[in-house]
Amino acid sequence: MKEFKPLVLFLLRFLGTYVGLTWLYYIYLNRYLPFGQADPFTKFTAKATKWGLNATGTPTSTLEVPREEFVRILIDGEYISFVNEGCNAISIVIIFIAFIVAFYTNIKQTLGYIIAGLVLIFIMNVSRIMLLSYIFKYMPDYGKIGHDYLFPAILYGTIVALWLVWIKYFVIPYKKEHAENH
Repeated sequence: MKEFKPLVLFLLRFLGTYVGLTWLYYIYLNRYLPFGQADPFTKFTAKATKWGLNATGTPTSTLEVPREEFVRILIDGEYISFVNEGCNAISIVIIFIAFIVAFYTNIKQTLGYIIAGLVLIFIMNVSRIMLLSYIFKYMPDYGKIGHDYLFPAILYGTIVALWLVWIKYFVIPYKKEHAENH
């Protein structure tokens, strides 16, 4: 049984973190979605998208409509896209965090990497929404392939790259260092 201890700990940390964060997110969403409101983080994501598009010279605004669980993105006053709960990347963030916690090294390094990863994921996600909105407005023929395939691949690719960096540059050196000291 001792040889399975690392696997069991990995699974317990991953599943415990994933289930716990998913449950907390579910509670959070149920404060807004049943009442026909977008949650605050979705609103923040939409506003960051608006800010980013405006910073690139694309005149963008957001619009919240009562009883809509999303925020509309308007370019040149035209309703182009929306940001809903599924667009805010929290579900992907939960998987990211669960994986990092599953390969825990120490509290300082693990939390630091999670925070840095969250910042990068947020920037990538807002960039993804910005580019999709731009494509929907100016190249609508490419909108579906961009939304359904290209941009999810970029976002999930970012997560996988972050996981690989975590394992190669943090977990493996940490394990080697601690194996030598014991």
